[in-house]
Amino acid sequence: MNPAQVSGHPGPGGAEHCYHCAQHHELQVRGVSVRYQKTEALTDISFATSCGNTVALIGPNGAGKSTLLKAIAGLVPRSGGSIQWRGAKVSQWHREFAYLPQREDVDWSFPVTVRGLVEMGRYCQLGWWRRWRELDEIQVTKALAAMHLEGLEGRQISELSGGQQQRAFIARALAQEAHVLMLDEPFNGLDRPARESLSLLLRQQAAEGRLVIASHHDLNTVAGLFDEVLILNRRAVAFGPVAGVFTEANLSLAYG
Repeated sequence: MNPAQVSGHPGPGGAEHCYHCAQHHELQVRGVSVRYQKTEALTDISFATSCGNTVALIGPNGAGKSTLLKAIAGLVPRSGGSIQWRGAKVSQWHREFAYLPQREDVDWSFPVTVRGLVEMGRYCQLGWWRRWRELDEIQVTKALAAMHLEGLEGRQISELSGGQQQRAFIARALAQEAHVLMLDEPFNGLDRPARESLSLLLRQQAAEGRLVIASHHDLNTVAGLFDEVLILNRRAVAFGPVAGVFTEANLSLAYG
């Protein structure tokens, strides 16, 4: 996958939502199933969460974590169920969703600089035949600053460390004005300082009113990184605040 194919999709609706306003918008996933040919990847997944939260998707390999992220993002078709955001079909709000794949799925040799990558986030805001504006330049600069990427704008993305690469893609989502950030194993391969730095930045985005959903495999760090957790193994095992549902009993049900 090259960087030009990552992140949100143009669509109706807009990204005019104020991240600092008091209203909390809810994501509702109801009975979602996904089938790949004859294989049922997800069956009857239901949960609801709202902006301001960081949510972990955990389960064994093949549990459907990445598939669920892609289903919410509209990147794979559902065989059943519905997904709503702000009380309407999620397809009406594609501009507000940004999907970030696993780092190994990205072509890091793609000839684009850090700033060029972040500028791609503005394309869905420009629409057809609209020229680059001062507002777009401002949003890109703000996104780079939010992810502490000043001074790295001219580097080719392959020259970045793993943590910097993750921050560059999150900056692209911020430039897009995405409200829901969906990350596939964002902490994978990062050392402890990079993981802690990324965790702090993601919590800041949630504190500003965004919703952060990430697949995650390190059970030892779930409690320190996330507010809520969905434990699944093709079916939902448990969902709720980490303190309440991240238990040995629920983990045993998912992992066997």
